[in-house]
Amino acid sequence: MFNTIKTVALSGLVALGTLAAVPAHADSIYLGFGNNHDRRTGVYIGDDDDGYRRERHWRRCSPERALDKAERMGLHRVRLIDVNRRVVKVAGRQYGDRVVVVFANERGCPVIYR
Repeated sequence: MFNTIKTVALSGLVALGTLAAVPAHADSIYLGFGNNHDRRTGVYIGDDDDGYRRERHWRRCSPERALDKAERMGLHRVRLIDVNRRVVKVAGRQYGDRVVVVFANERGCPVIYR
């Protein structure tokens, strides 16, 4: 009985080790049991090939992205003031006051000054 438990535990560890070896670039893992249209069963590792990427990668902070981020920060009537190679300046209203937010012109639009 003890040998059976050891064998099951060892098999489980090997299975977990196999899942850890899954390539990092795979977008999804499918566990399929088949259905009316697809009779295959098993585990499938695949990529999202539908043309839509869930992650967006920005190399620079675009003015549209900065305006979007400022609105999500709670600014109203947001407008663009200045764009140069280092910063993107945005102005808007918050609680009745005029607020200027300066974003760095790099990936992710980090806030420099508020």
